Amino acid sequence: MACTGNPPPPAAPHPNQPEAPLAPPASAAAAPAPARRAPDVPTRREDVVETLHGKDIHDPYRWLEDGDSDEVKAWQAAQNERTAKALSSLPGRAALTHRIESLLRIGSVGTPAVYGSKKGPKGRYFSTRQAPSEDQPVLYVRDGVDGADRKLVDPNTRGSDGLVSLDFWVPSQDGKKLAYGLSSGGDEQSTLYVMDVETGKDLPETEVIPRARYASVAWLPDGKSFYYTRYPKKGDVPAGEEHYHRKVYLHQLGRSWEKDPLVFGEDRAMTDSPSVAISPNGRWLVASVHMGWSRVEAYLLDRTAGPKATFVPIAVPKESAIYDVDVYDDFMLVRTNDGAPTYELYRVDPKKPAREHWQKILPATKDVLQAVTSIGGQLFATYIVDAHSVVKRFSATGEPKGEITLPTIGTTGGASGEWDGHEAFLGFTSFAVPSTVLRFDLTTEKVNTWAEIKPPVDASEFVVTQEKARSKDGTMVPYFLVHKKGVARDGKAPAVLTGYGGFNIAQMPAFAGSRYVMLEQGGVVAVANLRGGGEYGEAWHRAGMLGAKQNVFDDLYAVAEELIADRVTSSDRLAVMGGSNGGLLVGAAITQRPDLFRAAVCAVPLLDMIRYHKFLIAKLWIPEYGSAEDAAQFEWLRAYSPYHNVKAGTPYPAVLFATAEGDSRVDPLHARKMAALLQAEAGGDKPILLRVEGKAGHGAGKPISKRIEEATDVYSFLFWQLGMTPPG
Repeated sequence: MACTGNPPPPAAPHPNQPEAPLAPPASAAAAPAPARRAPDVPTRREDVVETLHGKDIHDPYRWLEDGDSDEVKAWQAAQNERTAKALSSLPGRAALTHRIESLLRIGSVGTPAVYGSKKGPKGRYFSTRQAPSEDQPVLYVRDGVDGADRKLVDPNTRGSDGLVSLDFWVPSQDGKKLAYGLSSGGDEQSTLYVMDVETGKDLPETEVIPRARYASVAWLPDGKSFYYTRYPKKGDVPAGEEHYHRKVYLHQLGRSWEKDPLVFGEDRAMTDSPSVAISPNGRWLVASVHMGWSRVEAYLLDRTAGPKATFVPIAVPKESAIYDVDVYDDFMLVRTNDGAPTYELYRVDPKKPAREHWQKILPATKDVLQAVTSIGGQLFATYIVDAHSVVKRFSATGEPKGEITLPTIGTTGGASGEWDGHEAFLGFTSFAVPSTVLRFDLTTEKVNTWAEIKPPVDASEFVVTQEKARSKDGTMVPYFLVHKKGVARDGKAPAVLTGYGGFNIAQMPAFAGSRYVMLEQGGVVAVANLRGGGEYGEAWHRAGMLGAKQNVFDDLYAVAEELIADRVTSSDRLAVMGGSNGGLLVGAAITQRPDLFRAAVCAVPLLDMIRYHKFLIAKLWIPEYGSAEDAAQFEWLRAYSPYHNVKAGTPYPAVLFATAEGDSRVDPLHARKMAALLQAEAGGDKPILLRVEGKAGHGAGKPISKRIEEATDVYSFLFWQLGMTPPG
């Protein structure tokens, strides 16, 4: 939720969730091709043993943690060469590349944010758009809803290789200034710039602020100052801690950022992550502090109370709970799951923020209240209903006013619009619907399509169903099945099962173009809604985190077994795919149930769960996973940590590990160590491949050209292992 009724412009995927490629399809009659295991790269093995809580932990490939080592670089280059040699020679690769490019180079449109309509007859509409030929989305502005677009920020012109990406953008309230962040090579280390929207030119060097990774920005009404978040420089904190200690500062245009006063964050834990929002009149400043993915605290500052005014707590839960605060001139909206696992909504007077004065507007229901925005005196509430979006309108006091009709079962991130405006915008996507923007007119109560990308496939040729599988403990686990019409349930169809299961993130219907290269060839894609996600509220999330993490893996196996029992596919035609936390899911599947899968694609994964918290930003994830430094948590981490559960001689599935040198979230050491271990100890002759991409990161900001290259390798691998016939 945001301060003016405009949700923050989409910046990046969740810190632990990349866009993973989907699974490949196969012809029903084909049989899996014989495995061809390329000669392994010689890999030094060390006798490293660490004793933790009285247990010996063997770590023979710890030396592969040092990505700056010349030896590791040479080893990695040899692995890349081996992988490229194995995949580039596969039949039909050129046709595969051609089709994937046509599926991915379709462009995109973003949901607009409207600013400044109160200052004149026309508001300014800021939105992103990407042409099929462009590697990165471009930010445009138009005056009036039907005005001509004017280009503001084009990352494609900031370099010749498409590696510069637009991470975030926040206009001033009058729409005359713009704060935006750029990063390069997928490292997500944003630098903040300020632009004069009238001229389209950046302001002087004093407005260039480093260490502004996905900054939260809140402009004051005069457009001359803004609050923002920033990380410390190397050397300002102990080594390694520069990834943490995010704090709130106040920047005044014309003043060096190095002189910006600290506003919020002093004396807080280094893993606390604050964000800011401000009321349209500039009086009320809210600091929300994220402490993992189950606890958010909120604090309020009255900026008119004088220089000695301090933040007062709006909500500091005794136990883990989320408080999502949207602040307006004379009221706040607070969405919380404190005592309501599916969330409820309160209206709060900022002059009387104590809990006893809160007014409940939207009580909790069985469906998850995902987001609420106040637009034109109405509340636009987005619910998650059985893993898809439903948008309902309410009066300011909570009386129902109807539901907004969406194109099909799909996903929207919530409504965007001005709190005193007359229109709302909704971004929408589904399995066969690429990015689409809907406009709802509050005066006529009509919905129309404001912008859309035409799908590169005929949706009428495909079927989407929602099924359920019974997990080990009896829990029913939903999953979506996508396939071409006429695919027989005879156990012969190649299939890919994907999931995530963590961090309160719901796996919702979305368009992922590259998966259609498989679907068009008779393959099946299954998207599982595992515990740990946000599909059914906080109870569903908690049932898949910390000591309950095994539930996530068991849910995946239940879906896989259901696919096999229902003769959708068979174990020798089934692959599992996931990235980031979903890469951990794949790692667990490989080591716990190798019998279920023919192949696996394990992208930007966490795999060494004993040492994961020591690298990059991973301490942020301790509330989700736990830490091996705690004796009790060590036991459950050790029980499922993929790297520590490889058994010599076991015939594991074929695996493609995919990671990137510039990943600033999950260190590529995980993929390196696990690939080395499986290459040394796996029985059978199925290939274990490692693909390490240069000049790329966790997934955010990756140019289309690199996505095409990655998807080509992924689907070449899957077509090979699942015995599929390439297109054409």
